[in-house]
Amino acid sequence: MKIDTHVHVTPPDIIADWKKYAEIEPYFSLISHSKVNKFAAAEDVVSVLEKDGFDKAVIFGFGFNDIGLCRYVNDYVIEKTKQFPEKLIGFAVVPPGGVKHGEETAKEIERCFNNGLKGVGELFPEGQSFNLVDEKETSGLTGTCKELGIPLLLHANETIGHYYPGKTNIQMQDLEKFILNNPDLKIILAHWGGGIFIYETMKEIKASFRNVYYDIAVTPYLFDERIYRAAKAFGLCEKILFGSDFPILPPSRYIKGLENSGLPQDDINLILGKNAQTLLGIM
Repeated sequence: MKIDTHVHVTPPDIIADWKKYAEIEPYFSLISHSKVNKFAAAEDVVSVLEKDGFDKAVIFGFGFNDIGLCRYVNDYVIEKTKQFPEKLIGFAVVPPGGVKHGEETAKEIERCFNNGLKGVGELFPEGQSFNLVDEKETSGLTGTCKELGIPLLLHANETIGHYYPGKTNIQMQDLEKFILNNPDLKIILAHWGGGIFIYETMKEIKASFRNVYYDIAVTPYLFDERIYRAAKAFGLCEKILFGSDFPILPPSRYIKGLENSGLPQDDINLILGKNAQTLLGIM
């Protein structure tokens, strides 16, 4: 089974009038004005899955700062996962920030879980202005995810190299502290965790990162196929999840790199879907 674990969807009415929302949501504005940005409705995802030979996708709306907008896109994801139950798996988006949103965040995660969604994310620490290392600020988010036994997908990126819209100043030390504060939380770090995965060669990091996974979203823009061999050398193939970041890139853009990586087919199969099946409990 092939599963794409990182797919963005946007309700058609927001797509049609995205500039209105960009005026009130700065991070959404930054991403939306990017030359590589694209929007996709759920039907577009189903179509590309069939075209590229994938079985399922994990879909989620944009991580807005406004709880009302998060509820709105979550409702869309709930509706579409019920419409396409064999193809689409839903995650919820929420604004985690502190006293202002803590209780509302927990309630929204629970509501989405009760409506069939299987995780939370993709959330943006800098874009949604929440402090990863402040346990009080993130407790509504992390506590609810742990209670429900669902994974949390966090945006991460490398902090060196060329700039692109959405590249934030997220620090490895902050990611490490967040993980150390939540050892029982299942965490997916997007975009190879910004490279933090290489530190799993340190014994204490490997132990504390036991529930951490990494998706490969936008690999063709950032890395060559040697990154897959690095994951293999570090013994991490069982923690790597396929993620396309569609509609920025379709799943097919990743296949050549995986095929040229030199990984055994069993490891490629883990990345393409078996790891996601295990993490999300998909039969």
